[in-house]
Amino acid sequence: MRLAKWAHDLAESLLAESLPKRWAHSQRVYSQALTLAPALGEDAELLAAAAIAHDVGYARAAVDTGQHMIDGARYLRDVVGADPRLCSVVAFHTSSPWEASELGLSEALAEFGPAEPDLVDAITYCDLTSSPVGALVDPADRLTEVLDRYGPDHVVFRAVSAARPELLSRVARVRQRSFETERSKLS
Repeated sequence: MRLAKWAHDLAESLLAESLPKRWAHSQRVYSQALTLAPALGEDAELLAAAAIAHDVGYARAAVDTGQHMIDGARYLRDVVGADPRLCSVVAFHTSSPWEASELGLSEALAEFGPAEPDLVDAITYCDLTSSPVGALVDPADRLTEVLDRYGPDHVVFRAVSAARPELLSRVARVRQRSFETERSKLS
């Protein structure tokens, strides 16, 4: 798990001291990614790396557009030369396409496309099952928490409101895939 270790060390250096709650959240997202390893096979390490690094765009060193998914992906690509697939998963995680559209950043997001649906589903599941401080949460409750945290006039509120059905569908697909993987082991 060299890629995941590298991403862990990078994310820790960017988030642990300056954004400790964000770091705690990222650690839970990483833990959730590890639980999906059997269903992801050879992409398990890529997901683990993306999970721990998914919010590096909040770090002061990475902020550029203000859309943390794009900023994180650009930092990973341009500053540290990360694997393009890792950058893509970070760029497209959770509600990124909806936020990018709201902010007029769809072209910037397209720099990292096309998204890989199975990995985007998985990172979304991991993100939505992790509270802002690193506790395990129900995805629907997590989305409600996000909406409560941001007001209706905020881009994140509008994006998450529009994305909510698809985000919950992603979670359901990941759960189904994990269930099928476990069931096939028992057969």
